[in-house]
Amino acid sequence: MIEKKITDYEKAVLIGIINKDQNEEKVKEYLDELEFLTYTAGGEVYKRFTQRMDVPNPKTLIGTGKMEEIEKYVDEHEIGSVIFDDELTPGQQRNIEKQLRCKIIDRTSLILDIFAQRAQTSYARTQVELAQYEYLLPRLTGLWTHLERQKGGIGMRGPGETEIETDRRIVRDRITLLKKKLSKIDRQMETQRGNRGALVRVALVGYTNVGKSTLMNVISKSDVFAENKLFATLDTTVRKVVIGNLPFLLSDTVGFIRKLPTQLVESFKSTLDEVREADLLLHVVDISHPQFEEHIESVNKILSEIKSSEKKTIMVFNKIDQYEHETIDEDDLITERTGKHFTIADWKNTWMEKVGDRALFISALNKENLDEFRKRVYNEVRDIHVTRFPYNNFLYPEHLDEY
Repeated sequence: MIEKKITDYEKAVLIGIINKDQNEEKVKEYLDELEFLTYTAGGEVYKRFTQRMDVPNPKTLIGTGKMEEIEKYVDEHEIGSVIFDDELTPGQQRNIEKQLRCKIIDRTSLILDIFAQRAQTSYARTQVELAQYEYLLPRLTGLWTHLERQKGGIGMRGPGETEIETDRRIVRDRITLLKKKLSKIDRQMETQRGNRGALVRVALVGYTNVGKSTLMNVISKSDVFAENKLFATLDTTVRKVVIGNLPFLLSDTVGFIRKLPTQLVESFKSTLDEVREADLLLHVVDISHPQFEEHIESVNKILSEIKSSEKKTIMVFNKIDQYEHETIDEDDLITERTGKHFTIADWKNTWMEKVGDRALFISALNKENLDEFRKRVYNEVRDIHVTRFPYNNFLYPEHLDEY
């Protein structure tokens, strides 16, 4: 008999700051995402706290009154983790821990924790470990107790080395070692990419949890891990796909997210080489998400950072089966019509008609409009292929009407 699996979620509260850069509506969106991140990491959110502050408190980020309110709630409900949406300085983290006497986590630390859980291969684990150590280095405060601080007395005088200095040296040495290891793996992966020959390369990119892996499974008939959680995919997966008689390589890459930690962008740059070296990008977007336009901006920003924003890109709006629009009553003369009232047909007549020479609207899960998707990908890949192998031009025209 199979035993029922009981998941023990850790109690958590979320904290967001409203300021001139983040209005109340924006902070709510960020906290929604932070709650999904918390759930993915194994936590359950009990309450959210927000505070309006033009200038953050340099000691605790939030004000003393709000800190007392949170402290009271944490004590009463035995909260295990307090999670801040904004990145905390090492000093702020120490001060808050002293007052609240529980785990204090910021958005960066939470994402790093999820990446650590998700990393399966040695390469992904090494990248995550490097990012964690780089995040940890400025936050060392005698976290380990394997050495006592040097004390006075007979035989104990002299320069010596304090525990914190030893810890920092150990972490720096570890960072150096991990960078060397990654450098070696990068060279191996570069060789692997070089051995793939001149096949056309197509890469799936997009925000986290938009359905890239599901689409990969449908198109390539593979079994890449897919789940309705953030960062289900960390390792780049490459599969050979044949549409008609035209072969190409399709790669599934790690998803992006707003406020992506700098350490992760740096340590995962080699994974993103698949994007850099791709001939065609399929930018997958979850159209059912209320903030999908912001997600597009976030992905484009990271593509710009890795110098891939000028590549040929097809916009693929996924999850049309889950899309729901709000309606306005005929006698309602007050409510202003905005994007949330648009149907799929309305969206097709907006900027989406022009971006990437006409966007595609599909459902990878329900396999809706996949014939149109295959035909479009076939045509784009064929154009690249014929340019690369002009003598193969005669092989493909007869298949254009089939896909």
